[in-house]
Amino acid sequence: MENRRLVIAGTGSGVGKTTLTIGLMAAFQKKGFTVQGFKCGPDYIDPTYHTAVTGRPSRNVDSWMLSHEMVQEIVQRGSEGADISIIEGVMGFFDGKSPTSNAGTTAEISMITKSPVILVVNCASMARSAAAIVKGFQCFAEGPNIVGVIANRVGSEGHFRLVQAAIEQECGIPVVGYLKRDEELAIPERHLGLVPSIERGELDSFFQRLGDLVLETIDIEKLYELAKTPQLSVSHSQFQRGETKSHSARIAIAKDAAFNFYYKENLELLQSYGAELVEFSPLKGDVLPANIHGLYIGGGFPEEFAEELAGQEAVKQSIRIAIENGLPTLAECGGFMFLTEAIEETNGRKHEMVGIIPGSVKMQNKLAALGYREITGAEGNFLLEQGVSAKGHEFHYSVFQSKGEIPYAYETKGMRGKKREGYMKENLIAGYTHFHFGSCPQMVESWIRQCKEINYE
Repeated sequence: MENRRLVIAGTGSGVGKTTLTIGLMAAFQKKGFTVQGFKCGPDYIDPTYHTAVTGRPSRNVDSWMLSHEMVQEIVQRGSEGADISIIEGVMGFFDGKSPTSNAGTTAEISMITKSPVILVVNCASMARSAAAIVKGFQCFAEGPNIVGVIANRVGSEGHFRLVQAAIEQECGIPVVGYLKRDEELAIPERHLGLVPSIERGELDSFFQRLGDLVLETIDIEKLYELAKTPQLSVSHSQFQRGETKSHSARIAIAKDAAFNFYYKENLELLQSYGAELVEFSPLKGDVLPANIHGLYIGGGFPEEFAEELAGQEAVKQSIRIAIENGLPTLAECGGFMFLTEAIEETNGRKHEMVGIIPGSVKMQNKLAALGYREITGAEGNFLLEQGVSAKGHEFHYSVFQSKGEIPYAYETKGMRGKKREGYMKENLIAGYTHFHFGSCPQMVESWIRQCKEINYE
């Protein structure tokens, strides 16, 4: 059976992949197609754009964090009911975990998912040289299927024709269109309130304009033709191994403008292992739902809403009491920040948080941590028992200042070596690391088992 998929890859970061991906999604929508979005790597913001444009939850695919079979299943499951899937790459096509292998690269994802690749080339200030760049990408590695090129940031239609003639002659693949240099096409800066503003629909007119511009200068019909690819065969589902007819645990999920960084697969894995997920909004004043057996507070931007969160006394108290009474809880990044005593803004203003973790979080203007992490649990960590490891990533601008020695939750290994991270006390596991449960489904089993054992009332 035939599918249609395209990987939108760049020669490097900053060539306009995200702008172009959003524009293509909007253009296909305007033509009446149902579009499914995917994003290579651990990014939470680009999928939010995709979801807003397509109306379907976008999904992350990451060949370092996840097995190749899991990546294939995520793409196959996510694409059901869609006419075409568009997979946005990360960084340059061959950039990933290591400079000496394709591990975790967009190129590897394209091969695992058997997806045709459209290479986006920033053609500003060049003509025939663009063909040399494309030729280099074609010859660099066997396996990726580069089927076409889109020229970005060209000066005029005449400039595009020069680039097109050079690439088509030297590389033997079509240049299916272009986008002009246009300052107004720049995607909004990734400021702290960006995700909520996307979800509120404030960027919808921008997305529509991008779609119109793509339809003017890019051959959508040609792209649809180039996207033909065989269906992926998934022999054994990773999402049905634990499926049960009845729910064995109710897990509360903090979900609102302050807490919204969740991998869709994390939530689906919890459900497939028997959890009923109950969403609540700390920001809107929702206290912890009744009759729950677990709590998941994901990442997001609590610092953007620190004042409002600080004022939600009943919410904070309900969470504090539940965790003190043994509710099996995972708090990641923003969730971890929320459970500390306070968040301090860069201007020195402090806002009181839940206060169950001894210490406070201080915001800073420069990045505090970024990168992939291999994670092993501290002794007694109910999510990562001895010998079990998971994968995830860190990305945050704040630093945690603890009050004295505190029990750490897990040890993480990144490019700069190993470090002890987070906070653990009884059934609370909290820290800056974002986990991908797909890297370690045992975490999900352990969590639900713990939820059943602790009959929290």
